[in-house]
Amino acid sequence: MNSPRTILFIAFLVVSFFLYQNWMVETAPGTKANETATVTQSSNNTENSDVPSSGSAAADVPEGDQPVVSQQSETTIRVRTDVLDVEIDTHGGDVVSTELLKFAKDLGTEERFELLQNRSNSVYVAQSGLIGPDGIDASSDGRPSYNYEKESYQSETDVIEVPLTYTTESGAIYRKVFTFTPGKYNVDVRFEIENNTANALNTQFYGQLKRSMGTGESGSMIMPTYFGAAYSHDDDKFEKYDFDDMLDKKLNVTSQTGWVSMLEHYFVSAWIPEQGQPNRLFSRVANGSQAIIGVIYPMTEIQAGSSKVIESQLYLGPKDQDAMAQIVEHLDLTVDYGFLWWLAQPIFKLLQFLQSLVINWGLAIILTTVIVKALLFPLTKAQYVSMAKMRMLQPKMTALRERYGDDRQKMSSAMMKLYKEEKVNPLGGCLPMLLQLPIFLALYWVLLESVELRHSEFVFWIQDLSTKDPYYILPILMGASMFLMQRLQPTPTADPMQQKLFQYMPVIFTVFFLWFPSGLVLYWLVSNLITIAQMLIIYRGLEKKGIDVRNKKK
Repeated sequence: MNSPRTILFIAFLVVSFFLYQNWMVETAPGTKANETATVTQSSNNTENSDVPSSGSAAADVPEGDQPVVSQQSETTIRVRTDVLDVEIDTHGGDVVSTELLKFAKDLGTEERFELLQNRSNSVYVAQSGLIGPDGIDASSDGRPSYNYEKESYQSETDVIEVPLTYTTESGAIYRKVFTFTPGKYNVDVRFEIENNTANALNTQFYGQLKRSMGTGESGSMIMPTYFGAAYSHDDDKFEKYDFDDMLDKKLNVTSQTGWVSMLEHYFVSAWIPEQGQPNRLFSRVANGSQAIIGVIYPMTEIQAGSSKVIESQLYLGPKDQDAMAQIVEHLDLTVDYGFLWWLAQPIFKLLQFLQSLVINWGLAIILTTVIVKALLFPLTKAQYVSMAKMRMLQPKMTALRERYGDDRQKMSSAMMKLYKEEKVNPLGGCLPMLLQLPIFLALYWVLLESVELRHSEFVFWIQDLSTKDPYYILPILMGASMFLMQRLQPTPTADPMQQKLFQYMPVIFTVFFLWFPSGLVLYWLVSNLITIAQMLIIYRGLEKKGIDVRNKKK
């Protein structure tokens, strides 16, 4: 295997990887290609309740044929902090709308990114309540309509508490309190239960996320991202649970640790229950098209004349790894770096550190590239030396081709003899190039998944490193650098097909990179420029060494 063939093999692996990613998007739930299958599969999974069962199995939910529409009263309570703009429905106390004030919907627009919403064609809400024998959300009369103090709260500096109160006919008082903290996306949700009756009360907390399966952002054909549910439990730190899986098999896991979530590109919602108790993680499908994943606490008993508090947390925000890691263990894994997470995480930490120094993610990418290339140089030097020696042998190899013509057997034997005499290993450039591929793929996931790079500008025309170059300048420069690298490498064998592929490879990669995140193209361009400089230095050193050796022989 010579260097051109190695490069073609690397190119094949890269293209195959992104074609596979594209296939995952095309077959993902909610896409047009899978829409019919989803409807057909869900026809036998229709459930007509917004409230989960308090039974031991997630399947203990009454089934029916009537469609479900989330009941919402005309009254909502609006809460605005420095990072969140939230609406809470007084019927049931659900969070039915959330805007993330630090994140624009689109680059350069005033409209904020909307995470939760409750519309006729798009439902994505965070629900919670109390079920069980004395649960106010399990009543045959429907979910409670809470009393409230005021319809609007706003503060960018102070903690905000939003109390909702419901009193039963028997005199029990249920308070549902939302606590918002400045600068934080996790909302504390607690129930304060006062049992003013003569008998003990038994109830269970539940928190669930409900989302229409056909809505949401699953990325583009070139840059697909995961769209679906995920959860963590005792036996698995992070497990994806897409909507197809939810249709096929309901989640029913009891765990002392963990959480449940809904994921999309850059953003996540999650219920984080109290840890260290046997919580039940569950899922189901409502109305044949609304995915629900949630958690149910064990039964809580409140003796007559006493009170108890049941607490939970709701996260509504960006995939901020540092912030999520402080809330609960493994929630930061929702930033999904794929099977190369072990490599991507240190790369992200390096990027993050460099950005804190230069205050520019583009410059941080350039510095990361320089550091990565410097660390790999002892390894890649073997690749360049092998390529340089192959390049210097080109005249002799051309002579061998002219001598033996189409006699491949004699040609192969003569070339092996030449390699042995000149002490050249034709495989010397393979391993270093293969080792660089995981780094490229890991950086791809870092640039694709890290919300810190969303709408992050570099210089001049590059205003968002997470999206393509609007004028395609970086991809063209990258293609030009690949062409220059190609000129420095040994020419391929006489195989016409291989020669054509090698010649057109810069063009193919340029077209392919037109839709890549500009941050990734920047990395590749800088990497190519450093490689060219390294190749020139090594080639000139070997050529000078060869001249010196020949002069000494004379």
